[in-house]
Amino acid sequence: MDLCEIEPNIRRGGDVRAMLTPSTVGSTSGFMGVAIVQPGDRIAEHYHPYSEEFVYVVCGQLEVDLDGVSHPLQPEQGLMIPTHVRHRFRNVGNVEARIVFHLGPLAPRPPLGHVDTEGCDSAPAAEQESPLAAGAS
Repeated sequence: MDLCEIEPNIRRGGDVRAMLTPSTVGSTSGFMGVAIVQPGDRIAEHYHPYSEEFVYVVCGQLEVDLDGVSHPLQPEQGLMIPTHVRHRFRNVGNVEARIVFHLGPLAPRPPLGHVDTEGCDSAPAAEQESPLAAGAS
């Protein structure tokens, strides 16, 4: 899969692309993607009730809020986010940030894999489809 083959999901901030998923490559244990976050932008707070999330920072200066506590993330650093931990990514630098993420195991059904705790656009969070689970159907 090439990044340009995946439609950007920007509903919650950033540009989230679930690349290697059950629907794109037939994965059965989890899925992987890339998130691109412009300076001053963020990926809204959410959590995963079934999956751990593994994150690797490729470039840029990020802060991640884990259950409300802010932590810096630098290029070439990795992070594991346990299930049920609320998290939000913010680009606090002046250049684009890119992260690679992997979630596993899969939720029983894609809509159950991602719970929004804040919204980024005009639709209430409960009405929005998961940006990360969207590719996992």
